[in-house]
Amino acid sequence: MRDYSRMATDRSLSEADKCWLRVLSTLNERQARLFVAQRALELGRSGISRTSRLTGMSRPAIYRGIVELRSRRTWKPMAAGQRIRRPGGGRKALSAADPEIPRLLEQILEATTAGDPMSLLKWTDKSTRTLAAELTRRGHAVSAMTVWRYLEAMEYSLQGNVKSLEGKQHPDRDAQFRYLNRQAKAFQQTGDPVISVDTKKKEQIGAFRNSGRSWRRRGQAQRVLAHDFPSLGQGKAIPYGTYDVADDRALVNVGITHDTAEFAVASIQRWWRMLGRNRYPQAKRLLICADAGGSNGNRSRGWKFYLQQFADKIRIPITVCHYPPGTSKWNRIEHRLFSFISMNWKGQPLVSYETVVNLIAGTKTRGGLQVKALLDRRTYKKGQKISSDQFEQLNVRGHSFHPEWNYALSPKGSR
Repeated sequence: MRDYSRMATDRSLSEADKCWLRVLSTLNERQARLFVAQRALELGRSGISRTSRLTGMSRPAIYRGIVELRSRRTWKPMAAGQRIRRPGGGRKALSAADPEIPRLLEQILEATTAGDPMSLLKWTDKSTRTLAAELTRRGHAVSAMTVWRYLEAMEYSLQGNVKSLEGKQHPDRDAQFRYLNRQAKAFQQTGDPVISVDTKKKEQIGAFRNSGRSWRRRGQAQRVLAHDFPSLGQGKAIPYGTYDVADDRALVNVGITHDTAEFAVASIQRWWRMLGRNRYPQAKRLLICADAGGSNGNRSRGWKFYLQQFADKIRIPITVCHYPPGTSKWNRIEHRLFSFISMNWKGQPLVSYETVVNLIAGTKTRGGLQVKALLDRRTYKKGQKISSDQFEQLNVRGHSFHPEWNYALSPKGSR
């Protein structure tokens, strides 16, 4: 039985259609079929098509309802305890009959998915009809309505346009996305690690208001400071995340001083020391997917300088692919890690560094995400300069496609 009440939340529907669907959600299967059939007759020409599109009920089912409406047998009252259908009757859910569909759908959406780091919602620029056609082409025949139900279950939703872009987009923006995805697939096929890295929004530590709500007894809301002046807190937390794309595990290094290139690479080294080298003991190379700005920006000399030291230490080459400028929300770590951290601590004042670390480490998902969090009390100084002589000694090689975005650092002494 379809959940018509959830369909009624679609903002594209008129208020009359939403009300009609809410009434429909209160009926059993037989009553719903008759109710939809009556509505189709009232609409006249094309009524069956319109009600089928609105409710997802098949045209044959609506035809059968019309026949039942016109038959006197329909109006016989049901005996007490009489079933609508035989035990075990009805078509099995498509998810049970074809469990490959969710995985394929996620695969199709992966290259065109973005996420708000402060929300669980995802969005896609492919229509349900396009997605249904692609699944059918791959041998899994489904309807657009079935795809809609899968997307809803996977926490996708329709989103409108938001004015957030500044300036023109780079002409090779999409080509860089495709190149980055090809690199990631090539590394995964050989069993080498692919990590997505970024710095989450800095947080003030103290009894400050944190957006969102949490369950508490009535009248016992947690009290926080009326003003968010930094001087009233203990400092700031700088969570730098390293997310293992294939393993769905992450390490978040929480800094307390500055978000520098040295801090970014130190965070990645912590991931390698505590998770990476045990997970990939035979790794021959490492791929880092990073934004084009911030502490891991492609123009930062310090970023490449400290990565070279990291490559020399672990003795494997490190490839870096940057997302094009202005596309940080397409970084996988945003919607696979940071969004869940934000949801986990919503409504919880971040009163201490211990609170931040514990809330991050307690972040889990039904998909199996595991997070390890550590506090980094070391001091990272801003404004450190890398001289031209130091930079020229790096063993860095740019790729043929946009070498400023795609490059590899090999351990010194290796070819």
